[in-house]
Amino acid sequence: MKKMMIWLFFLISTCLFAPVQLQGKVRLPALFTDGMVLQQRHSVAVWGWAAPHEEIIIHMGWTSQQAEIRADDQGNWLTHIRTPSGGGSYTMQVEGSNTVEIHNVLIGEVWICSGQSNMEFPLENQGKWKTGVVNHEREITLACYPNIRLFHVQHHAAQAPQQDVTGTWTACSPETAGSFSAVAYYFARKLHKALGYPIGIIHASWGGTPAESWVKKEVLSESETLRHLLDKQQEVASRKSSTLYNGMISPLIPFTVKGFVWYQGESNSDRAEEYKKLFPALIANWRMDWKENLPFYFVQIAPHAQKGPLIREAQLMTLGQVENTGMAVITDAADSMDIHPRNKQFPGERLALWALANTYGQEITYSGPIYQRMRIEGNKIRLFFDHADGLQADKEPLREFVICGEDKVFVRATAKIENNTILVSNQMIDKPIAVRFAWKNFPRPNLYNQAALPASPFRTDAWDD
Repeated sequence: MKKMMIWLFFLISTCLFAPVQLQGKVRLPALFTDGMVLQQRHSVAVWGWAAPHEEIIIHMGWTSQQAEIRADDQGNWLTHIRTPSGGGSYTMQVEGSNTVEIHNVLIGEVWICSGQSNMEFPLENQGKWKTGVVNHEREITLACYPNIRLFHVQHHAAQAPQQDVTGTWTACSPETAGSFSAVAYYFARKLHKALGYPIGIIHASWGGTPAESWVKKEVLSESETLRHLLDKQQEVASRKSSTLYNGMISPLIPFTVKGFVWYQGESNSDRAEEYKKLFPALIANWRMDWKENLPFYFVQIAPHAQKGPLIREAQLMTLGQVENTGMAVITDAADSMDIHPRNKQFPGERLALWALANTYGQEITYSGPIYQRMRIEGNKIRLFFDHADGLQADKEPLREFVICGEDKVFVRATAKIENNTILVSNQMIDKPIAVRFAWKNFPRPNLYNQAALPASPFRTDAWDD
């Protein structure tokens, strides 16, 4: 009987005290694990959970100094530590009632890559729509970059903001790169080769998702033009609006990053007018959460038989109206019948060009021609562009230009390059008033600059079609 009472007391004590011990254990988010990359030359955020008011001491492998912080009433703690120039590997220790060690930590450049299926599209062929990139077997064999670290955020939709994600850091190798985002991989590889620093990529995307899935609920509810997206969600019970922000973006805050890379828009292509408000709201939302005007580089979606030009125009307008953004044009990497073009090297590397020029200060050509303005010259219209040095058309006549007169009926135009401008005309139109370029679902334009970067589709008018 005495032994039974002792055993019963032991069981009761275990049940009573186990939750307290678990609560008091120092824990870190999934981002703070072996193989991670921290943003170089920055005061980076480090946070986690412990017992209420528990003292936390952080030892950094790159300095003899240490950081000290005390958890709040709920056991949350957050501090910032200074990082050196790129390098590694280092070991970090987070010490409280227990000690957590993080090994093989690199210091370098960290980016978040997000969007829908064309961002999720992997290097390898996984069947169905994930058909793999061009020459995927060779590309995977060559993907040996131990100083590029990949973090894949697992799919998670949530009705409320979450504290953590599921994912791990892995070194880029033929064994790990195949299942990773191809666009994110090519972006990272280009940066790594150009800068020489370790690169950390946090990939959080989900195929078939609209932009409103990635926006905070409060941002949508406070906008008169976007509030209806929350009402629409309730009507169709699709858990779309804000759910991926809650489950896959919010838990990443405030991990210190250099910027964002985005490839999305197909699922909003039939609501292009709304996207003109929604996409800038998403960018502002993320920048507000990270408390910094971080660069936001995105892909203008590829031409497709079922995707009209208005969504590409909405993305072009975002480029022109939202500061510190960049847009990779991929009209030359499209497939009329496949919404997932296999050439993911073009978007990945062209996104990297924007970053190398505008974030890292390299003097390179980073964008194709972007329409600037027009001037009527008699029966012709002259077009002016930004990023227009060395306009070319692959030694062929320029294609995909149309022009109209006062009747607003567009007809095929003759277009000629003159001193980095383009002169457009049609002998049947005496008084032209507007020009459009590549303005259809699946154009085949051939206008480039000297860096072989394609021009964005555009129109000089703003009429309702």
